Amino acid sequence: MKKYLFLAMAAMMAAACSHPTADKTEPIVESSRLTDCNVSLNGLHFTKSLNGAEKQVSDSAGIVTFRAKPQADFFCDPNGKISQDDAAILFMEIDNKKPFTYSAKVKTGFGPEGTYNAAVLFAYANDTLWQKLCFEQDERGAHRVVSVRTIGTSDDNNHEVVNEDTESIYFKISSDTQTIANYYSLDGKTWQMVRLYKNEYGDKIYLGICSQAPQSDECISTFENLQLTTDHVKDFRLGE
Repeated sequence: MKKYLFLAMAAMMAAACSHPTADKTEPIVESSRLTDCNVSLNGLHFTKSLNGAEKQVSDSAGIVTFRAKPQADFFCDPNGKISQDDAAILFMEIDNKKPFTYSAKVKTGFGPEGTYNAAVLFAYANDTLWQKLCFEQDERGAHRVVSVRTIGTSDDNNHEVVNEDTESIYFKISSDTQTIANYYSLDGKTWQMVRLYKNEYGDKIYLGICSQAPQSDECISTFENLQLTTDHVKDFRLGE
């Protein structure tokens, strides 16, 4: 009897060990919606486009201008009611097994009818695994730092309100390969952490820029000092 009991327990343990765990990272599948492009902006080479983004950008003296598509957004609503995937986004592929810091000075085309207008930095694996860092106009017309992280569906996080007289702010996304952190700054020197999480994007990742206008016909955003370096912040809390 003890022998049979032992065998039954062993079989149960083996089955438990072979069952996928809830926190197991799913394989990253590249989105077939990305199309090839060849766009150089401020010395960075963007090779992938979503929704015709290469037609929405121009570069003059290091200032990248991105004209949003009307009524376009990229958001996977938890209840499915306001999901959209029609925003134009321009991407460059990088090796996610190496550290990186991606940064820019951003300015958004705000306006009286521009709810959710935003200039955006993206980190993207596919249509259901991505994040964006936005300088966005909220429902009351305030200008905010907003972050959205998507794993199947999107969360939506409103952060600090920025004084309406402040036209531009600084963003950066940094990874040491294990952790990704997002920051903003008003002067490009003192950084405030927006969000930090485990880097589970796979061996490669797409970094991008976007201008969105979910409820308006126009949002012209600009990106200055657009940079990508192969290092990471030393202090993830301070962003320095």
